[in-house]
Amino acid sequence: MTLGALTLSTAACGAEVAENPEATDGKAVTVTNCGRKVTYDKIPERVVTNDVGITEIMFALGLTDRMAGFAMPDDKGDLDSVPWKDGYSKTKWLSKKKLNKEMVLDARADLVFAGWNYGFNESEGFTPAGLKKMGIDSYLLSESCRNGKEGSRGKARGVMPPLTALYTDLRNLGKVFGVEDRAEKLIAQFRKQIADAQALVPKDRDKPTVFLYDDGRDKPLTSGRFAGPHSIITKAGGDHVMKDLDDTWTTVGWETVVERDPEVIVINDYGDVGAEQKEKFLKSYAPLKNVSAIKHDRIYTLDYADLVESPRNPAAIVSLAKYLRNL
Repeated sequence: MTLGALTLSTAACGAEVAENPEATDGKAVTVTNCGRKVTYDKIPERVVTNDVGITEIMFALGLTDRMAGFAMPDDKGDLDSVPWKDGYSKTKWLSKKKLNKEMVLDARADLVFAGWNYGFNESEGFTPAGLKKMGIDSYLLSESCRNGKEGSRGKARGVMPPLTALYTDLRNLGKVFGVEDRAEKLIAQFRKQIADAQALVPKDRDKPTVFLYDDGRDKPLTSGRFAGPHSIITKAGGDHVMKDLDDTWTTVGWETVVERDPEVIVINDYGDVGAEQKEKFLKSYAPLKNVSAIKHDRIYTLDYADLVESPRNPAAIVSLAKYLRNL
């Protein structure tokens, strides 16, 4: 089961926001982004984003008219059923690959909203520092903030709980774009949505243990405690079996999965290898045959955009909470 149909009803609050930002006095704005103070001299007018969650944060804040375009693969699910369908129809799809300098320059961007490994990458020379030299500002997705010293390669990511990262970005961008009231309204709606879901979580039983399976055959790619699935699982009433990993998206060994014996596996649905193929692999992979989730056929699917930092996270909590409640 995917979340496409549920997302529209449970997250539609984000679609009610008006398009045009409120007037500001034109003063420079400073926010803390990934541990650094960053100053924006004016409200950005031509923003380019990378990937679906980042793009939908802009749409949810009602900033479609500030968008110059977005880049993302076309394997991120059905975009016609989301509350921000109009945003996609009004914004130019620049590329089905990752952003690069040429795309940003062609779009005449004055700000790039992306993240480490969500667009920015030193190995390809596409970094906030490089853009700054060209007079283009950047904002880093908080989920992608590096644990280590900025500029170092190969460091783990994540510096705050996933929902805190989402709320931090909404507040920061609300300030940068002069739409602080909209940001606070969204956060209040999301908090209520999550609280309502949590109120229905059974209190008289142990929390079911949950493993997030993103992809991978030799080693599974999964979520540590700083990626969206951690908050989604725990707020939905589950016990995240990889909560001790101080990282966002990372690989582990299958032996670790077997040892922790999750009662539920959540599949991240995206890419060339879809949820059906991933489920077939999990059920046929011999080392997992005695894992509780496999033995009892407790496998649940969520879309990629539900699981990365995005305004779809609260709806994903609602959806998973319903599933776990009925086990």
